[in-house]
Amino acid sequence: MLPLLFLLLFCVLVQAGYTFYYFYSLVHYTTPELGTKQVPVSIIISAHNEYQNLQQLIPALLAQDYPEFEIVLINDRSTDESADLMRHYQAQDARIRVVTVYETPADFNSKKYALTLGIRVARYDNLLLTDADCKPLTDKWIDAMQAGFTTGAEIILGYSPYLKLPGFLNYLIRYETLLTAIQYLSFSLKNNAYMAVGRNVAYTKKCFYQTKGFASHIKFLGGDDDLFVQNAVAHSSPAIAISKNAQTVSVPKQTYSEWITQKRRHMRVGLQYKWSDRLRIGIFMLSNIIFYIIWIVMLLLQQYLWLLGILFFVRGIVLLTAYARIARKLNEKLSVIGMVVLDAAYFLHYLFLGVSVVLFKKVRWK
Repeated sequence: MLPLLFLLLFCVLVQAGYTFYYFYSLVHYTTPELGTKQVPVSIIISAHNEYQNLQQLIPALLAQDYPEFEIVLINDRSTDESADLMRHYQAQDARIRVVTVYETPADFNSKKYALTLGIRVARYDNLLLTDADCKPLTDKWIDAMQAGFTTGAEIILGYSPYLKLPGFLNYLIRYETLLTAIQYLSFSLKNNAYMAVGRNVAYTKKCFYQTKGFASHIKFLGGDDDLFVQNAVAHSSPAIAISKNAQTVSVPKQTYSEWITQKRRHMRVGLQYKWSDRLRIGIFMLSNIIFYIIWIVMLLLQQYLWLLGILFFVRGIVLLTAYARIARKLNEKLSVIGMVVLDAAYFLHYLFLGVSVVLFKKVRWK
């Protein structure tokens, strides 16, 4: 049992190293003040049969407290009333422009094709992207997200939480979203940016065209956010925006099967990451999975129980306390005690999801 105990200790040391080197950079990050300089912004939204969501999103965008912006709505082959709703708002407000996609070329991902068309017609050089099923938390969203452009950054990585709903699945989804954000935001602060979320990301037209858009992964299901950032950071500097004003919120999956499908798709896209990013993420994720497996096995065998307790306590103090501090910074309400349960549940789920992606390679969108 001693080799397992030493491996358990090594996993805790690895996680402590990530916490103090990466995550505490996010703990101590200070959000820049708004209003120092404001640049014109084009908001890009692709929508396929999103009538109900657009009824909520478009008014929220038009109500943004920002001097100069436009909203480019891409009607991506909708068969519901989305097109009529877009045209209605376009007739009411000159800030709205509508682009219609009647057919996606063969072997092209439909969302990436639609976004490319929208970006091409955008009037302004600074682009802000979100999804149709999202909504800004405040009327300062554009202002908070564009602030990074005024510092010279060409990619702005935002945070997009999910609504709080009843049930354990919702807690698990929100915890997974938080943990993912902790990684990609803190890694970015250490010049290792590797992803964004399409629900809340901004970049310049120059960055988009220098990266050749989505050309390198135009056929892949997903990746319009993370795979794009993977390519873009080679020549464009990133910044992060994490204040409440900079956030968009959306409704999470409400059934376990829907969430599993979504996560399998994300993990499948992750296989296309650069080896250095896969290694950096993989070491951290694997150290957590191995920790829980060994800890549970040794607990069941009742071996070194006092050492198990000490290691569990130390890991919780170091890692989960940092998570809790970042959660408060991101306006997430998750207690340290709640995170103890959610952390174990998440990494055990992650293990089974990883195995399923390897064994069953076919993924679907929904």
